[in-house]
Amino acid sequence: MSSSELQYIVELSGQHLLHVPNTDNESIPVSKRLQLLRDKAHAWFKVDPNSFKTVSLPKNMYPDKKFVADGHIYLWDKEEDMAAIIPILPKPSQKTVKRNWSPGTLFSVPDSHNLDVFMDPAQNLIAIACSVTDILDLDYERLYIGLRVLDRDGVHPQAAGQTLFSSILLASRDEYFVAESAKLKGFGRHIALCRSFVYPFEEEIWQLHIWDWQHSTRSNSVLSGTIDLPNSIDFCFLGDNRLLVVTDELKLYSIEDVSQTPQLLACFIMPGLYLNIQCFLPMDYIDSSPQLQAQQAMHTSDLQNQLLCITMAASRTFIISTRMFFNLEGIAAAMPVPWECWGPSNTRVFELSDESKVHVSGN
Repeated sequence: MSSSELQYIVELSGQHLLHVPNTDNESIPVSKRLQLLRDKAHAWFKVDPNSFKTVSLPKNMYPDKKFVADGHIYLWDKEEDMAAIIPILPKPSQKTVKRNWSPGTLFSVPDSHNLDVFMDPAQNLIAIACSVTDILDLDYERLYIGLRVLDRDGVHPQAAGQTLFSSILLASRDEYFVAESAKLKGFGRHIALCRSFVYPFEEEIWQLHIWDWQHSTRSNSVLSGTIDLPNSIDFCFLGDNRLLVVTDELKLYSIEDVSQTPQLLACFIMPGLYLNIQCFLPMDYIDSSPQLQAQQAMHTSDLQNQLLCITMAASRTFIISTRMFFNLEGIAAAMPVPWECWGPSNTRVFELSDESKVHVSGN
């Protein structure tokens, strides 16, 4: 063991950190890692491990979705049809929000099934998606998304209407299918719902509906396709005019005009097929405080330099610089870009245990 390796181990221990094996950090010289560790040591001095707060969650609530932003924790329980917002570490000058939606109060559509909930603290918006199978025409599933204000009751003042609408063609009446997943996400004026279905002995079929919720209650912008493995699709917005669909490929679309089908800009091949794909961007910038609304643009404008995180069931996590999705010079939409040509220079890959949880911060 070299002197630098020994010092690196001692420095890790002194900062109460653990070495993460099987990452591409192994290619970085130990001396450089040691220097980086020492340069960043001051950050840990600001952390007080003895200072904490216990937060009580609503009884009988087992959240399917939870995230922390703007000094609050946001929760949604699909099975019990419950949601909650709980202040945890708000700033002294910050407005706090405490809400608890009991069963049946989120969004009421007769004979509907809950699909997903999207909460956007930056726009004070909660969107609730549900579906209804048409009794008169079983080939179709009707989609409804309710748009509400997050911190009080009522329809969102910027919404084109209180409910967004669309429908999905399922299959012939005699064909059995299983509704596999539903994912609801948004950014700025856009909201999108991805719905996937599995048919016997066939590939999984998915549809993604996009709304400009501030100007129309109908969706005319729809993507669709098939995937070989269940739960192997996700998507995210890259600003107001780009959408990334993640499967065994990364497909980048322009959604500048949501009155028509999104335009494919580029396709990047991922290394292999994976289950339970999830992708997300940092939420550190979110701040719904009225006094900071004017400053929000500073936090969200640099979308070209964010970190996109893609997690998979194979315990593999990809951290990708979003810069590559805004520099498409020389890339033809019809020609998928091989992993070898874009991955190593724009991506960090981590092999983590199944028990690991990933959080991305900063840019």
